[in-house]
Amino acid sequence: MALAPAPALRGPNRTMLRGPSILLGASVAPAAVLAAALLSSLACCSLQEPGDPVVSGLSPYFGTKTRYEDANPGLLPDPEAPRRDPELLEGTCTPVQLVALIRHGTRYPTAKQIGKLRQLHGLLQARGPGGGRVGAVGGRDLGAALAGWPLWYADWMDGQLVEKGRQDMRQLALRLASLFPSLFSRENYGRLRLVTSSKHRCVDSGAAFLQGLWQHYHPGLPPPDVADMECGPPRVNDKLMRFFDHCEKFLTEVERNATALYHVEAFKTGPEMQSILKKVAATLQVPVSDLNADLIQVAFFTCSFDLAIKGVKSPWCDVFDIDDAKILEYLNDLKQYWKRGYGYTINSRSSCTLFQDIFQHLDKATEQKQRSQPISSPVILQFGHAETLLPLLSLMGYFKDKEPLTAYNYKEQMHRMFRSGHIVPYASNLIFMLYHCENAKTPKEEFQVQMLLNEKVLPFAHSQETVSLYEDLKDHYKDILQSCHTSKECELPKMNGTSDEL
Repeated sequence: MALAPAPALRGPNRTMLRGPSILLGASVAPAAVLAAALLSSLACCSLQEPGDPVVSGLSPYFGTKTRYEDANPGLLPDPEAPRRDPELLEGTCTPVQLVALIRHGTRYPTAKQIGKLRQLHGLLQARGPGGGRVGAVGGRDLGAALAGWPLWYADWMDGQLVEKGRQDMRQLALRLASLFPSLFSRENYGRLRLVTSSKHRCVDSGAAFLQGLWQHYHPGLPPPDVADMECGPPRVNDKLMRFFDHCEKFLTEVERNATALYHVEAFKTGPEMQSILKKVAATLQVPVSDLNADLIQVAFFTCSFDLAIKGVKSPWCDVFDIDDAKILEYLNDLKQYWKRGYGYTINSRSSCTLFQDIFQHLDKATEQKQRSQPISSPVILQFGHAETLLPLLSLMGYFKDKEPLTAYNYKEQMHRMFRSGHIVPYASNLIFMLYHCENAKTPKEEFQVQMLLNEKVLPFAHSQETVSLYEDLKDHYKDILQSCHTSKECELPKMNGTSDEL
C-alpha cells in the first residue's frame, strides 16, 4: 500500500538521505556544472510561492507555454493525488517496467524573450500622451497601466526552472509513485535510472522529482538538499535528450535554414496577425509601425509567464481576447509543426535513437522477467524538452492532421489534432508501461504495453486500441527499430535533392 504523501515542504534541510545509490545513465556532465545546477534547484528563485492557480480565459491557448494543470484540469482539486485512468491494465497484469520521458517543469522566459519584452515595455514608456483614447480595462489607459507594470524579468533567469516548476515535478513524482507502488517501492529505489538533458531546467527537474519521491517514502520528514542525497544527481545524455543538436541534416536543413519556417513567417504578415497588430496598436496607443508579430507574441507569452510563475493575471492578459489567443496559438503551433513535427521528415527521424533506446529497455526487462531475474531498471526517467517529445510522437504517428498546417489554412485547422499546448505543456510526460500478464484461457504468458500521455492512457496511433501485445507493437514499428540509423538519417546528402517538405 502506498504511503500517503506529506504536504509540500519549503526551504532546504540537511537531513541525510540513506539508501542505495541510483544506477545512473550514460555520459556525465562536468561536476561543476551539475553541482551549480543542482544547488540552484533548491534556491527560491521565484518571487512568489505557488498557490491556487489563477484562471484566465487565455490559458488553453499558450501552446508550449501552457501550464500542466490547464492541460490536465482534473488534477486541480488535489495535485498530489493520483488520477487512475480506468483504461489502465490491472488484475492478471503486473507492471514490470515504466519508461518515462518528462518535459521540464515551468520555467522563466529565455533571455531573448526578456529582451523583446524590454523593447515593448520601452515603447510603452516612451509613447506620447494618450489623446483621450482608452484601453479595454475599466475605462483606463491600458498602455499606461502596462508602462507602469513592474518589469521584473532579468537576463539571469534565461529559461531556468522556477519554484512552480519544482512543484510540478514533486507532485508528478508523488502521483506516479502512488499510482505504481510496486515499481516505485523502496526496494526498487536503488534501481531507478535518471537521465537528463544538460540544460539546468532539466537537471533541476530531475532533482525536484527525487525530492517528490523522498516525500512519498518519508511522509512528514523534510527533504534533504540534493547535494546531500546519497543517490546523487541524474546523469546528462544530450545525444538522447537533445538529439536534434547532434543531427547535422536537421541543423542544416531546418534549424539554420532561413526558408524552413516559411509558413511561420508568412502567417506573421498574413491577415489574421495583421488584424491583431492593428488592434493591439490601437489598444496600447502606439504606432502600428513600431510593432511586429514577434513583439505581439512576447506580450501574449508574458501573460502566460505571469500566470504560471507568479500566479498573477497581469494587464498583459487584458490586451488579448479569445479570438486573438486562438490565432497566436496557431502561430506557435506552426513553428512546432514545421520545426519539430511533421513539416520535415528529418524532424522526427532524428529521434530514432531515443525511440530505439526506449525499446532496448523494454526488451531487457522482458528477457529478465522470462528468466525469472530481477528487473535491473524497473523505472527509467528521462528529463528533456518539448523539442524532445514532439519529434518522437511524430515519429510514432501521433497527432497527424490530414492536411499540413500552413500559413493559409488557419480556419480549416481550427479543429486540428496538432495543438502543442494539449500535447507538451510544461511537465508533460510520455510513459511506456510494460506489463506481464497471465492468460486465463491458456497457460501462455504475455507481455503487454500501454502508453500514457500526461497521465492519461494514449490509444496506439495505428490501431486506436489502448493496449498492445509487446511483440505486435515491435512488429508495427520494425522499420524504425531495424532500419532507422541516426548516422545515416542525419548525414547530409552529397548533392541537393528534392525537398521533403509536405
